[in-house]
Amino acid sequence: MIVHEQARRAEAFRQRHHRAPLLVLPNAWDALSARLFLAAGFEAVATTSGGLAWSLGYPDGEQAPWEAVVAATARIVRVAGAAPVTADIEAGYADTPAALMRSVAEIIGTGVVGINLEDGVPGDHAAPLRPLPAAAERIGAAREAARRAGVPIVINARTDLYLRPGADEAARFAETLARGKAYLAAGADCVYPIGLTDPATIGHLVQALAAPVNIILRPGAPAVAVLAQLGVARASTATSLTLAAMAAIRASAEALREGGRIAPPAGMPTHADAQRLFARAAG
Repeated sequence: MIVHEQARRAEAFRQRHHRAPLLVLPNAWDALSARLFLAAGFEAVATTSGGLAWSLGYPDGEQAPWEAVVAATARIVRVAGAAPVTADIEAGYADTPAALMRSVAEIIGTGVVGINLEDGVPGDHAAPLRPLPAAAERIGAAREAARRAGVPIVINARTDLYLRPGADEAARFAETLARGKAYLAAGADCVYPIGLTDPATIGHLVQALAAPVNIILRPGAPAVAVLAQLGVARASTATSLTLAAMAAIRASAEALREGGRIAPPAGMPTHADAQRLFARAAG
């Protein structure tokens, strides 16, 4: 992709976070899932680190080789065509800001227009978060890498506070707010308090940050319509759709193992339907 076109798409993607309706991002794990989501009418797709890692044969938590993650992301971007793709790069596969800048430059090279960057330790929800100054510095490093690449990617700054159980709710909200403000000041465009599903708390955070907020869509989370009423700018599915696909496959596999047959789910595509998806992607 020509850099100036990628830059134009990135800026358009940023502006999309500031207008209605709420931006719903299904998280793809491979080229097929990305094509299915776009064919279903979604305007953009994100990647899921967990789903992508599992599809490559590794656990989540920066266990998949970075080179394989970059290559898989490039395949998703290719089949997405003109649709924006934002990549979940976990903590950037990097221990230092300099190494993070290299990772961001490499993922920008796939054609993405956004990234997720988290402040936790990948794969360890019990470990302490990175100290706030260090986490903000990493957001700044990602922004600088984007500036050098000439592509103003949308940085979705994820904080893992709501993945930690047992915290005092008032203190957790206060720290989430402090981290969100610091990440925005460092160059983030959107704040992602993954694990936060309480509607009242979501509404308070949106009002207090006065900036785009990303909320997870998973079983038990508020519906998209409710999130829109709360002022949420963006919602994403994380691994939920990957796990739903796994459940459907497992159900059919178990039926076969027990001597039964595959019962086509409602709307099951045909081979020809799948072929048409990729004929359009290749065109």
